[in-house]
Amino acid sequence: MRAIGVLILIVMAACAAYLFWWLEQPLPLNKPNVQFSVPSGSSAQQVAERMHKAGVQTHPWLLYAWFRLSGESRQIKAGVYEVEQGDTPQRALERLVKGEQAVHRVTFIEGWTLAQARAALAKAPDLLPDSAAMSTDDLMKALDRPGVPAEGRFFPDTYTYPRGTSDLTVLRQALVRMDRQLDAAWSLRAANTPLKSADELLKLASIVEKETGRGSERPMVAAVFLNRLQVGMPLQTDPTVIYGMGATFQGNLRKKDLQTDTPYNSYTRTGLPPTPIALPGKDALIAVVQPARTKALYFVARGNGTSHFSDNLQDHNRAVNLYQRGQQSGPLPQEAASAPASSAQ
Repeated sequence: MRAIGVLILIVMAACAAYLFWWLEQPLPLNKPNVQFSVPSGSSAQQVAERMHKAGVQTHPWLLYAWFRLSGESRQIKAGVYEVEQGDTPQRALERLVKGEQAVHRVTFIEGWTLAQARAALAKAPDLLPDSAAMSTDDLMKALDRPGVPAEGRFFPDTYTYPRGTSDLTVLRQALVRMDRQLDAAWSLRAANTPLKSADELLKLASIVEKETGRGSERPMVAAVFLNRLQVGMPLQTDPTVIYGMGATFQGNLRKKDLQTDTPYNSYTRTGLPPTPIALPGKDALIAVVQPARTKALYFVARGNGTSHFSDNLQDHNRAVNLYQRGQQSGPLPQEAASAPASSAQ
Protein backbone atom coordinates (compact mmCIF):
# COMPACT_ATOMS: atom_id res chain seq x y z
CA MET A 1 0.00 0.00 0.00
CA ARG A 2 2.82 2.32 0.83
CA ALA A 3 4.34 1.75 -2.59
CA ILE A 4 1.02 2.57 -4.25
CA GLY A 5 0.77 5.77 -2.22
CA VAL A 6 4.28 6.77 -3.27
CA LEU A 7 3.43 6.02 -6.89
CA ILE A 8 0.29 8.16 -6.69
CA LEU A 9 2.32 11.04 -5.25
CA ILE A 10 4.88 10.70 -8.06
CA VAL A 11 2.13 10.75 -10.69
CA MET A 12 0.50 13.78 -9.07
CA ALA A 13 3.84 15.58 -8.91
CA ALA A 14 4.47 14.78 -12.55
CA CYS A 15 1.03 16.06 -13.53
CA ALA A 16 1.56 19.26 -11.52
CA ALA A 17 4.98 19.75 -13.10
CA TYR A 18 3.49 19.24 -16.56
CA LEU A 19 0.69 21.68 -15.78
CA PHE A 20 3.11 24.39 -14.64
CA TRP A 21 5.23 23.80 -17.74
CA TRP A 22 2.19 23.82 -20.03
CA LEU A 23 0.86 27.06 -18.57
CA GLU A 24 4.01 28.84 -19.71
CA GLN A 25 3.97 27.48 -23.28
CA PRO A 26 2.37 29.29 -26.21
CA LEU A 27 -0.90 27.72 -27.26
CA PRO A 28 -0.62 25.99 -30.67
CA LEU A 29 -2.82 27.72 -33.26
CA ASN A 30 -3.82 26.73 -36.79
CA LYS A 31 -3.50 30.36 -37.95
CA PRO A 32 -1.72 33.50 -36.69
CA ASN A 33 -4.70 34.73 -34.63
CA VAL A 34 -7.77 32.77 -33.58
CA GLN A 35 -11.07 34.53 -32.92
CA PHE A 36 -14.00 32.99 -31.11
CA SER A 37 -17.16 34.18 -29.39
CA VAL A 38 -18.38 33.49 -25.88
CA PRO A 39 -22.18 33.83 -25.72
CA SER A 40 -23.73 35.00 -22.48
CA GLY A 41 -24.27 32.12 -20.08
CA SER A 42 -21.58 29.88 -21.59
CA SER A 43 -20.02 27.29 -19.27
CA ALA A 44 -16.26 26.89 -18.96
CA GLN A 45 -16.51 23.62 -20.88
CA GLN A 46 -18.37 25.31 -23.73
CA VAL A 47 -15.74 28.07 -23.85
CA ALA A 48 -12.97 25.46 -24.09
CA GLU A 49 -14.81 23.70 -26.93
CA ARG A 50 -15.34 26.98 -28.81
CA MET A 51 -11.65 27.82 -28.52
CA HIS A 52 -10.69 24.41 -29.89
CA LYS A 53 -13.15 24.59 -32.80
CA ALA A 54 -11.91 28.10 -33.68
CA GLY A 55 -8.32 26.90 -34.08
CA VAL A 56 -6.60 26.47 -30.70
CA GLN A 57 -4.86 23.12 -31.21
CA THR A 58 -5.19 21.96 -27.60
CA HIS A 59 -7.69 19.34 -26.46
CA PRO A 60 -10.78 20.98 -24.93
CA TRP A 61 -10.57 18.87 -21.78
CA LEU A 62 -7.11 20.28 -20.99
CA LEU A 63 -8.34 23.86 -21.46
CA TYR A 64 -11.43 23.10 -19.38
CA ALA A 65 -9.31 21.53 -16.63
CA TRP A 66 -7.16 24.66 -16.49
CA PHE A 67 -10.20 26.93 -16.28
CA ARG A 68 -11.56 24.92 -13.37
CA LEU A 69 -8.22 24.55 -11.53
CA SER A 70 -7.61 28.31 -11.81
CA GLY A 71 -10.71 28.99 -9.72
CA GLU A 72 -11.80 31.65 -12.24
CA SER A 73 -14.00 29.60 -14.55
CA ARG A 74 -17.11 31.45 -13.34
CA GLN A 75 -15.47 34.85 -14.00
CA ILE A 76 -15.26 34.36 -17.78
CA LYS A 77 -17.15 37.15 -19.54
CA ALA A 78 -19.22 37.03 -22.70
CA GLY A 79 -17.80 38.67 -25.82
CA VAL A 80 -15.62 38.19 -28.87
CA TYR A 81 -12.03 37.19 -28.10
CA GLU A 82 -8.78 36.60 -29.91
CA VAL A 83 -5.92 34.26 -29.03
CA GLU A 84 -2.74 35.66 -30.55
CA GLN A 85 0.46 33.89 -31.47
CA GLY A 86 2.54 33.54 -28.33
CA ASP A 87 -0.41 33.60 -25.94
CA THR A 88 -0.05 31.09 -23.12
CA PRO A 89 -3.02 29.37 -21.43
CA GLN A 90 -2.58 31.83 -18.57
CA ARG A 91 -2.76 34.83 -20.93
CA ALA A 92 -5.79 33.41 -22.77
CA LEU A 93 -7.70 32.96 -19.52
CA GLU A 94 -6.66 36.45 -18.39
CA ARG A 95 -8.26 37.92 -21.51
CA LEU A 96 -11.48 36.00 -20.84
CA VAL A 97 -11.69 36.98 -17.19
CA LYS A 98 -10.84 40.67 -17.79
CA GLY A 99 -13.17 40.90 -20.77
CA GLU A 100 -10.34 41.99 -23.12
CA GLN A 101 -12.31 41.51 -26.29
CA ALA A 102 -10.79 41.33 -29.75
CA VAL A 103 -10.93 44.72 -31.39
CA HIS A 104 -10.53 46.12 -34.88
CA ARG A 105 -9.43 49.61 -35.83
CA VAL A 106 -10.61 52.18 -38.32
CA THR A 107 -8.86 55.50 -38.90
CA PHE A 108 -10.23 58.81 -40.13
CA ILE A 109 -7.48 61.00 -41.61
CA GLU A 110 -7.20 64.75 -41.06
CA GLY A 111 -8.47 66.54 -44.13
CA TRP A 112 -10.73 63.71 -45.27
CA THR A 113 -14.30 64.48 -46.29
CA LEU A 114 -17.17 62.68 -44.64
CA ALA A 115 -17.57 60.62 -47.82
CA GLN A 116 -14.01 59.34 -47.41
CA ALA A 117 -14.63 58.52 -43.75
CA ARG A 118 -17.79 56.59 -44.65
CA ALA A 119 -15.86 54.71 -47.33
CA ALA A 120 -13.32 53.68 -44.67
CA LEU A 121 -16.17 52.44 -42.47
CA ALA A 122 -17.53 50.39 -45.37
CA LYS A 123 -14.17 48.63 -45.72
CA ALA A 124 -13.61 48.13 -41.99
CA PRO A 125 -13.71 44.44 -40.97
CA ASP A 126 -16.55 43.02 -38.86
CA LEU A 127 -18.35 46.37 -38.63
CA LEU A 128 -22.11 46.36 -39.15
CA PRO A 129 -23.00 48.77 -42.03
CA ASP A 130 -26.11 50.18 -40.40
CA SER A 131 -25.55 53.67 -41.82
CA ALA A 132 -24.44 52.60 -45.31
CA ALA A 133 -27.75 53.38 -47.02
CA MET A 134 -28.48 56.54 -45.02
CA SER A 135 -28.37 60.02 -46.48
CA THR A 136 -26.31 62.51 -44.49
CA ASP A 137 -29.53 64.01 -43.12
CA ASP A 138 -30.78 60.59 -41.99
CA LEU A 139 -27.35 59.84 -40.56
CA MET A 140 -27.44 62.92 -38.33
CA LYS A 141 -30.98 62.05 -37.24
CA ALA A 142 -29.79 58.58 -36.25
CA LEU A 143 -27.01 60.24 -34.24
CA ASP A 144 -29.53 62.55 -32.50
CA ARG A 145 -28.30 65.66 -34.33
CA PRO A 146 -31.14 66.42 -36.75
CA GLY A 147 -30.52 69.47 -38.90
CA VAL A 148 -26.79 69.66 -38.10
CA PRO A 149 -24.56 69.55 -41.22
CA ALA A 150 -22.66 66.26 -41.19
CA GLU A 151 -19.51 67.42 -42.96
CA GLY A 152 -16.61 68.13 -40.62
CA ARG A 153 -18.44 66.94 -37.49
CA PHE A 154 -16.40 63.76 -36.95
CA PHE A 155 -12.98 63.98 -35.34
CA PRO A 156 -10.13 62.43 -37.34
CA ASP A 157 -8.56 59.72 -35.19
CA THR A 158 -8.22 55.95 -34.83
CA TYR A 159 -11.22 54.19 -33.32
CA THR A 160 -11.31 50.64 -31.95
CA TYR A 161 -14.35 48.40 -31.81
CA PRO A 162 -15.19 44.73 -31.15
CA ARG A 163 -16.53 42.52 -33.91
CA GLY A 164 -20.21 43.06 -34.65
CA THR A 165 -20.25 46.73 -33.66
CA SER A 166 -22.53 49.09 -35.59
CA ASP A 167 -20.80 51.71 -37.71
CA LEU A 168 -23.14 54.20 -36.03
CA THR A 169 -21.36 53.48 -32.75
CA VAL A 170 -18.02 54.47 -34.27
CA LEU A 171 -19.50 57.58 -35.84
CA ARG A 172 -21.09 58.56 -32.53
CA GLN A 173 -17.69 58.26 -30.83
CA ALA A 174 -16.11 60.47 -33.50
CA LEU A 175 -18.96 62.98 -33.23
CA VAL A 176 -18.63 63.28 -29.45
CA ARG A 177 -14.85 63.58 -29.69
CA MET A 178 -15.18 66.44 -32.19
CA ASP A 179 -17.69 68.15 -29.87
CA ARG A 180 -15.14 68.05 -27.06
CA GLN A 181 -12.22 69.22 -29.21
CA LEU A 182 -14.32 72.02 -30.69
CA ASP A 183 -15.55 73.21 -27.29
CA ALA A 184 -12.01 73.14 -25.89
CA ALA A 185 -10.63 75.13 -28.83
CA TRP A 186 -13.47 77.69 -28.79
CA SER A 187 -12.76 78.40 -25.13
CA LEU A 188 -9.22 79.47 -26.16
CA ARG A 189 -10.29 81.88 -28.91
CA ALA A 190 -8.51 85.18 -29.29
CA ALA A 191 -10.44 88.18 -28.00
CA ASN A 192 -10.43 89.90 -31.40
CA THR A 193 -11.45 86.93 -33.54
CA PRO A 194 -13.98 87.74 -36.29
CA LEU A 195 -15.55 84.31 -35.79
CA LYS A 196 -18.98 84.42 -34.17
CA SER A 197 -19.45 80.79 -33.12
CA ALA A 198 -17.82 77.41 -32.69
CA ASP A 199 -19.51 76.34 -35.94
CA GLU A 200 -17.63 79.09 -37.78
CA LEU A 201 -14.45 77.89 -36.12
CA LEU A 202 -15.11 74.40 -37.49
CA LYS A 203 -15.65 75.75 -41.00
CA LEU A 204 -12.43 77.75 -41.04
CA ALA A 205 -10.41 74.97 -39.39
CA SER A 206 -11.50 72.62 -42.17
CA ILE A 207 -10.14 75.10 -44.75
CA VAL A 208 -6.87 75.50 -42.85
CA GLU A 209 -6.56 71.70 -42.73
CA LYS A 210 -6.89 71.46 -46.51
CA GLU A 211 -4.65 74.44 -47.27
CA THR A 212 -1.68 73.56 -45.07
CA GLY A 213 1.26 71.68 -46.58
CA ARG A 214 3.31 71.90 -43.40
CA GLY A 215 1.84 71.67 -39.91
CA SER A 216 4.01 74.45 -38.50
CA GLU A 217 2.39 76.92 -40.94
CA ARG A 218 -1.16 76.36 -39.73
CA PRO A 219 -1.16 79.45 -37.45
CA MET A 220 0.04 81.64 -40.35
CA VAL A 221 -2.46 80.21 -42.82
CA ALA A 222 -5.23 80.65 -40.27
CA ALA A 223 -4.13 84.24 -39.67
CA VAL A 224 -4.34 85.08 -43.39
CA PHE A 225 -7.93 83.87 -43.59
CA LEU A 226 -8.90 85.60 -40.36
CA ASN A 227 -7.33 88.85 -41.60
CA ARG A 228 -9.36 88.54 -44.80
CA LEU A 229 -12.57 87.94 -42.88
CA GLN A 230 -11.78 90.96 -40.73
CA VAL A 231 -11.57 93.32 -43.70
CA GLY A 232 -14.28 91.66 -45.83
CA MET A 233 -12.01 90.15 -48.48
CA PRO A 234 -13.03 86.90 -50.19
CA LEU A 235 -11.07 83.94 -48.83
CA GLN A 236 -10.14 82.86 -52.38
CA THR A 237 -9.15 79.33 -51.39
CA ASP A 238 -9.18 76.53 -53.98
CA PRO A 239 -10.27 73.71 -51.64
CA THR A 240 -13.68 75.31 -51.10
CA VAL A 241 -14.21 75.59 -54.86
CA ILE A 242 -13.19 71.96 -55.34
CA TYR A 243 -15.54 70.83 -52.58
CA GLY A 244 -18.41 72.75 -54.17
CA MET A 245 -17.76 71.11 -57.54
CA GLY A 246 -18.26 67.66 -56.06
CA ALA A 247 -17.96 64.78 -58.54
CA THR A 248 -17.48 67.17 -61.46
CA PHE A 249 -13.95 67.98 -60.29
CA GLN A 250 -11.52 65.90 -62.35
CA GLY A 251 -8.26 66.87 -60.69
CA ASN A 252 -7.55 70.09 -62.59
CA LEU A 253 -8.96 73.39 -61.35
CA ARG A 254 -9.55 75.74 -64.28
CA LYS A 255 -10.08 79.50 -64.43
CA LYS A 256 -13.65 78.78 -65.49
CA ASP A 257 -14.20 76.86 -62.28
CA LEU A 258 -13.01 79.79 -60.18
CA GLN A 259 -15.49 82.05 -61.96
CA THR A 260 -18.48 79.70 -61.72
CA ASP A 261 -20.52 80.68 -58.70
CA THR A 262 -21.54 78.04 -56.16
CA PRO A 263 -22.29 78.36 -52.43
CA TYR A 264 -18.73 77.13 -51.83
CA ASN A 265 -16.91 79.34 -54.33
CA SER A 266 -14.79 81.57 -52.09
CA TYR A 267 -13.65 83.59 -55.11
CA THR A 268 -17.15 84.76 -56.03
CA ARG A 269 -18.46 85.03 -52.45
CA THR A 270 -17.20 86.57 -49.25
CA GLY A 271 -17.33 84.97 -45.83
CA LEU A 272 -17.20 81.34 -44.83
CA PRO A 273 -18.75 78.47 -46.81
CA PRO A 274 -22.13 77.04 -45.78
CA THR A 275 -20.53 74.04 -44.06
CA PRO A 276 -17.05 72.71 -43.26
CA ILE A 277 -15.34 71.08 -46.23
CA ALA A 278 -13.34 68.38 -44.40
CA LEU A 279 -12.51 66.82 -41.04
CA PRO A 280 -10.14 69.20 -39.21
CA GLY A 281 -7.72 67.89 -36.60
CA LYS A 282 -6.87 69.40 -33.23
CA ASP A 283 -3.91 71.43 -34.56
CA ALA A 284 -6.08 73.12 -37.19
CA LEU A 285 -8.71 74.00 -34.59
CA ILE A 286 -6.09 75.49 -32.27
CA ALA A 287 -4.43 77.40 -35.12
CA VAL A 288 -7.69 79.18 -35.88
CA VAL A 289 -8.32 80.29 -32.30
CA GLN A 290 -4.65 81.11 -31.65
CA PRO A 291 -3.37 82.38 -35.00
CA ALA A 292 0.01 83.90 -35.71
CA ARG A 293 0.45 87.64 -35.22
CA THR A 294 0.78 88.88 -38.78
CA LYS A 295 -0.76 91.38 -41.20
CA ALA A 296 -0.42 88.93 -44.09
CA LEU A 297 -3.35 88.72 -46.50
CA TYR A 298 -1.80 86.42 -49.09
CA PHE A 299 0.27 83.27 -49.34
CA VAL A 300 1.66 81.22 -52.21
CA ALA A 301 3.23 77.77 -52.27
CA ARG A 302 6.99 77.74 -52.73
CA GLY A 303 6.92 74.27 -54.23
CA ASN A 304 8.81 72.64 -51.36
CA GLY A 305 5.88 72.15 -48.98
CA THR A 306 6.15 75.64 -47.46
CA SER A 307 4.45 78.93 -48.30
CA HIS A 308 5.49 82.55 -48.74
CA PHE A 309 3.26 85.08 -46.96
CA SER A 310 2.73 88.67 -48.08
CA ASP A 311 1.02 91.72 -46.56
CA ASN A 312 0.01 93.34 -49.85
CA LEU A 313 -0.90 92.39 -53.42
CA GLN A 314 2.27 93.82 -54.98
CA ASP A 315 4.54 91.65 -52.85
CA HIS A 316 2.25 88.69 -53.40
CA ASN A 317 2.41 89.06 -57.18
CA ARG A 318 6.21 89.10 -57.01
CA ALA A 319 6.11 85.94 -54.91
CA VAL A 320 3.79 84.28 -57.45
CA ASN A 321 6.13 85.23 -60.28
CA LEU A 322 9.08 83.78 -58.40
CA TYR A 323 7.65 80.57 -57.01
CA GLN A 324 5.05 79.62 -59.61
CA ARG A 325 6.30 81.21 -62.82
CA GLY A 326 10.04 81.19 -62.18
CA GLN A 327 10.34 84.95 -62.74
CA GLN A 328 12.13 87.35 -60.40
CA SER A 329 10.86 90.95 -60.41
CA GLY A 330 12.74 92.56 -57.56
CA PRO A 331 13.65 91.33 -54.09
CA LEU A 332 10.92 89.90 -51.90
CA PRO A 333 10.41 91.52 -48.50
CA GLN A 334 11.66 89.66 -45.43
CA GLU A 335 8.86 87.73 -43.75
CA ALA A 336 8.35 88.74 -40.17
CA ALA A 337 8.65 86.08 -37.51
CA SER A 338 5.25 85.11 -36.21
CA ALA A 339 4.08 84.41 -32.67
CA PRO A 340 0.86 82.87 -31.35
CA ALA A 341 -1.86 85.37 -30.61
CA SER A 342 -2.76 85.66 -26.95
CA SER A 343 -5.91 83.77 -25.98
CA ALA A 344 -8.91 85.30 -24.28
CA GLN A 345 -8.97 84.68 -20.58
